[in-house]
Amino acid sequence: MGVGHSSLSSCSVDSLCIIAFTAQPKTSSFSNSNRQKPLFPTKKHSPFAVLKIGTLNCARVAGEMEIGKGIAAAGKPIVDLHGIDDGLIQKIVYDALVWSSLHGLVVGDRNDQRSGKLPGVGMVHAPIALLPTSFPESHWKQACELAPIFNELIDRVSLDGKFLQDSLARTKKVDAFTSRLLDIHSKILEMNKKEEIRLGLHRSDYMLDEKTKLLLQIEFNTISSSFAGLGCLVTDLHRTLLNDYGEDLGLDSKRIPGNTATGQFAEALAKAWTEYNNPRAVAMIVVQTEERNMYDQHWLCTVLKERYNVRTIRKTLAEIDSEGQLLPDGTFLVGGQAVAVVYFRAGYAPTDYPSESEWRARLLMEQSSAIKCPSISYHLAGTKKIQQELAKPNVLEKFLESKEDIAKLRKCFAGLWSLVDSDITKKAIEKPELFVMKPQREGGGNNIYGDDVKETLLRLQKEVSEEDAAYILMQRIFPAVSPTFLIRDSICHKDHAISELGVYSAYLRNKESVIMNDQCGYLMRTKVSSSNEGGVAAGFAVLDSIYLT
Repeated sequence: MGVGHSSLSSCSVDSLCIIAFTAQPKTSSFSNSNRQKPLFPTKKHSPFAVLKIGTLNCARVAGEMEIGKGIAAAGKPIVDLHGIDDGLIQKIVYDALVWSSLHGLVVGDRNDQRSGKLPGVGMVHAPIALLPTSFPESHWKQACELAPIFNELIDRVSLDGKFLQDSLARTKKVDAFTSRLLDIHSKILEMNKKEEIRLGLHRSDYMLDEKTKLLLQIEFNTISSSFAGLGCLVTDLHRTLLNDYGEDLGLDSKRIPGNTATGQFAEALAKAWTEYNNPRAVAMIVVQTEERNMYDQHWLCTVLKERYNVRTIRKTLAEIDSEGQLLPDGTFLVGGQAVAVVYFRAGYAPTDYPSESEWRARLLMEQSSAIKCPSISYHLAGTKKIQQELAKPNVLEKFLESKEDIAKLRKCFAGLWSLVDSDITKKAIEKPELFVMKPQREGGGNNIYGDDVKETLLRLQKEVSEEDAAYILMQRIFPAVSPTFLIRDSICHKDHAISELGVYSAYLRNKESVIMNDQCGYLMRTKVSSSNEGGVAAGFAVLDSIYLT
């Protein structure tokens, strides 16, 4: 969730409301005057307390339009948050936290060092929005229709090794991580190894631009498309809350679209496992050494086992290097077990490769006959540079025949440019608030915004180096801003927020046969409008669902 709002200005618009858990005071045989007082006094004591703690600063849109004006232009939120009784909010928050705890809508607690290694230790509720965010039904349908087209595009791009290598050639010179990925890709090309069974579990992320009313793509994720598991649970949570409180709020739970991402991702993995045709083989999840989002992954593995009887193992790249073995026929063994499908939930960032051990593991997997999700070519096809190359005139036509499909894709493309474009670079220096600089990285927290765009571009020009090839420039998208309740660490904040819609999709192909090409549910992420970045796992955003309007 990387292309968002601009930095804060100084105009004050609203107070910040916090709802926090406080322990019920113990009663005693003494008079009321001797009872403990709640931490945050309220008119009527409850498990919660409401406290106003000052005012919010609001953001400016492109340095010109204040948030208050942005809200008016965007239309009303699904419910007037100012008109909701504090007591009702407290009840909804309490029920949301109980539901999350009972239904596994949880992540590891950053304050517990063991929570990223041991399941069942240091669990806390995932950061969530209290109520769903409104989203136009027409744009929702548009995003769903785009999913299978993007799947087919990525598959065809992945087969064009020369296009991938040529497009990333300049980037390779200045980006060590991309260079190592390209080296592996080159070795696979030299082997003339064909990935006959290709599996992609993708997520295409969008924002709805307030000024143009266009649904614009931020990025297309081909590796470790996370939160399918927890995203489905947030949808279920919001439906439950509206079933219970919808009459009080004037909301209908049926306006929240169903979310089947977990089930459909599991179905795709199971079908890939079936195509591999070894009933004794396992599916392997490649994980990070510490993973506080493990429960999102475990939900997928649980469905895979219970519905399809496919066993999974979890291994880090270092463990794969230590335990992995490649047989002459291409069979890949880990700990003596044949692996049918390799599903990457790690390996997308330089920090996942602290030594040569991890790179050896990645190459070993690519050389094997196991089905990789993603393969090295799918991984490269999802890079920011390839996204920018595909947005150039006449490039989509190299991969797709349907003029109608091409037009649909182009309609959702935001402005994307290489830094070799001197005219656009000049504009970005003059008005940096209208652009985002993006490196070839995944996972959030990597993009460059505001005055930092100007400073970085001027530095690159002064140094006259090829470091500019490590970045692309992207049009900054300015979505509508609306008041929202955000819950993190059992504390509910009312703040102005923006949202990003991610649409999951699955693609499975065996030679000429397309076995699966489906849209597979969605992920809504909401963040405070003053925040540039938006990753949930990185701590910038909360999980949300959509309410169709």
